[in-house]
Amino acid sequence: MDSDALLPLSGLRVVALEQAVAAPFCSRQLADLGADVIKIERPDGGDFARSYEDSLNGLSGHFAWLNRGKRSVVLDLKQPEDHAALAKLIARADVFIHNLAPGAVERLGFGYNQLKDTHPRLIWCGISGYGPDGPYRDKKAYDLLVQAEAGVVSLTGSPDAPAKVGVSIADIAAGLYAYSSILAALYQRERTGQGERIDISMLECLVEWAMPSLYMWQGTGRIPARVGVRHNMIVPYGAYTCADGSVNFAIQNEREWTRFCHTVLQLPQLEHDERFATNAQRLHNRVALETLIEQQFASLPVIEVITRLEQAAIANAIVNDMSQVVNHPQLAARDRWMEVSAPNGLIPALLPPHNLSSVPPRLGAVPALGEHTRQILAELREEM
Repeated sequence: MDSDALLPLSGLRVVALEQAVAAPFCSRQLADLGADVIKIERPDGGDFARSYEDSLNGLSGHFAWLNRGKRSVVLDLKQPEDHAALAKLIARADVFIHNLAPGAVERLGFGYNQLKDTHPRLIWCGISGYGPDGPYRDKKAYDLLVQAEAGVVSLTGSPDAPAKVGVSIADIAAGLYAYSSILAALYQRERTGQGERIDISMLECLVEWAMPSLYMWQGTGRIPARVGVRHNMIVPYGAYTCADGSVNFAIQNEREWTRFCHTVLQLPQLEHDERFATNAQRLHNRVALETLIEQQFASLPVIEVITRLEQAAIANAIVNDMSQVVNHPQLAARDRWMEVSAPNGLIPALLPPHNLSSVPPRLGAVPALGEHTRQILAELREEM
């Protein structure tokens, strides 16, 4: 049996009128689980993620990450013949995904209300910055801009300077919510026989993720402070300086706090200091506590602090850079790296985080621009 036939979404057809990160991240998850994802690209260079950078021997790392396992079709939707081809592809699809500029998909005639009567089983998913209505409906949105609008930038960075999160979390969050919503809609369709409209707002995804900070403001009137590689609601939690570097650790409850005082700081009397008895009190006395911790760590090498943290069963980590992540012993031990085909040869890829015991991993090739145009148009002719 073809191994692809064992995949959960084998036989599912997805048409993705997509670009950049959010929608491609969603559709790649579907492709990894066996869906036939047909990626529609512009003739003038295709998905602009193809030209974000050229870090993989001339290939964009962004594009490679987001688009493996898909079939690329070039269509000029201003041309009647190509527009008709997309209409036929959607008519045969289970899922249609797009993240075009506000109003663009409706101008093309592929909005949900334009398709629902003729394609009642279609699951239609639109990803946008701010949603299909409201005063920001037509506002363009990119990851950094949405991080700013959602207040995430105000929570990130040092006390003196806000910062963008180092990965595209607004795009990734939207892609993940789109992916999970599509899976839910497919399950719902099995029960009702009806398709579904899914609207994903990048802003709403990030505000959802920032809710604990929002609750702090609503409940106390305090805006959470930027604390660098620390936690603005839990103390101690973050990176602390030692004699020869820094170590990251987290105290999650009072049992851990007791063990931290006795085993790590070796200051058992601190357990009973009323300033630090609960996390709420430690937050109020953050400066005093963090100064004390770094005074204790100042003469200790990183390995000694980590040894004590392990003895106390307190979670800890090293602050790795990308060169260290590539060679991470845990990823190597779990055999998470493999190679996939790309237009410029084999490239490394990380196995997807879903690990289904009966499902073989499937990482398809990264497509060249328009690589499958003839094949898919021929399939359309055969199906007519």
